[in-house]
Amino acid sequence: MATTARAAERPTPAAFARRPVLMVAGAAGLLLAVFSGRYGYHRDELYFRVAGRHPDWGYPDQPPLVPLLARGITEVFGDSLVLLRLPSALAVAAGVVVAALTARELGGGRRAQLMTAGAFAVCPFFLAVGHLLSTATFDLLSSAVLVWLAVRWVRTRDQRLLLVIGAVAGLASNVKYLAGFLLGALVCGLLAVGPRDFLRRPMTYAGAAVAVAAMLPGLLWQARHGWPQLEMSERIAAEGDFGGRVGFLPFQLILTGVVLSWLWLYGLWRLFRSPELAPFRFLGCAYLLSCGVFLLTAGKPYYLAGLWPALWAAGAVEVERRSAPRGWAWAVSPPAYAITAVVAAALTLPVYPVSVLADTPQPAINADAAETVGWPRLVAEAARVHRSLPPAERARAVVFTVNYGQAGALDRYGPRFGLPRPYSGHNGYWHFGRPPETGGPVIVVGGEAPLLRRHWSEVTMAGRVDNGVGLDNDEQGTPVWICRGQREPWAVLWPRLKHLD
Repeated sequence: MATTARAAERPTPAAFARRPVLMVAGAAGLLLAVFSGRYGYHRDELYFRVAGRHPDWGYPDQPPLVPLLARGITEVFGDSLVLLRLPSALAVAAGVVVAALTARELGGGRRAQLMTAGAFAVCPFFLAVGHLLSTATFDLLSSAVLVWLAVRWVRTRDQRLLLVIGAVAGLASNVKYLAGFLLGALVCGLLAVGPRDFLRRPMTYAGAAVAVAAMLPGLLWQARHGWPQLEMSERIAAEGDFGGRVGFLPFQLILTGVVLSWLWLYGLWRLFRSPELAPFRFLGCAYLLSCGVFLLTAGKPYYLAGLWPALWAAGAVEVERRSAPRGWAWAVSPPAYAITAVVAAALTLPVYPVSVLADTPQPAINADAAETVGWPRLVAEAARVHRSLPPAERARAVVFTVNYGQAGALDRYGPRFGLPRPYSGHNGYWHFGRPPETGGPVIVVGGEAPLLRRHWSEVTMAGRVDNGVGLDNDEQGTPVWICRGQREPWAVLWPRLKHLD
């Protein structure tokens, strides 16, 4: 009851710093739009482009909304990389605004709102995912909106917000399944430290019903297919990206900008110390609980990205209210933001000529940048191998790839070379159909000879991919094989080629 009373006594929030916040949001969105056409597609974008043509309630590795978005864009605007990535740039710009609004709900005035908006806009991870059409981009925005709505409900007790939270959670769960973890963490935080009166509100249960209704088709799809997302989670954990459990916390500092990471750490601390932030202490609990869950399950550090804006906001509000602790004012000064912005852009965006990219630190720090280079040359090499076949074999040839990025590239660029439709057993691509029983040779992109010889009696390396700029990415040096003498028909072989990672 005390927490409820304190929340009710909070003064009306300061005016929204509309003009400066929108300027920051516009600058971030414009920066991303300007560089959106550099280099080329990411493998996931190539995958989404094809997956959208096979709409379903789910895929082994993701919910349906981002592939549907990719299909909508390509149907209306064609294969424009700039327009494909425009929604991501807009999502980051919208996230800047939501972050500032969160600071406002926490009691922040103009300065706190700008500090929070700026931290979001120059965050290295947000710029990186804002450059690509990615599930992480829209998960970030929907998660930030969920947290903002929860904070606003605590301040206003407007029960309609509980229904909106359910609707946003349902939408977010069809972008990335992580939304359920965030919602659960927020609920646990509220149960732990209050306010708990949401349990007595009918709108809470109406919102929960909306969220479950939106999640149900995807859950049923997963159940019908043996819960492949659980296997995907195990594979992701086994990869140990971002240093695994050891790197989980340090990489959060790197992903949020080493200097400006101080602001969200300060915000986390002040959530448990500041009397003014006491009604919002559930945010700190939600963050710590999420940290514990993802550390135990070997999750990735960016799984917590939806809570970073609220922590920045809490830190900014306290800096505005009390000034920065002695010796830390420099960490939230304009030069700190400017330096973070420059470094973030240099490490995440395609600012270099592609010919010198291999000589910069970007590929080592942001592997996704390297994965946007070389796809047309991969397809050209596969086409050269295809043309090398005798005409009778060429007419019956099948193209098979080891991963969905290769298949997506062949789907995008292959028609101009006269290549047949590609097939792959990787993740959702396996569900898009198996090859026809042509009796012809199979051009396999990727893979190893010993594994291929299990399925074909004659395996010949006929080419090797070279991106032409000396960039050591996942496809550089990929072999291209001609396989003959298939030991089993595709109907028997296809289930054995299915794999998740």
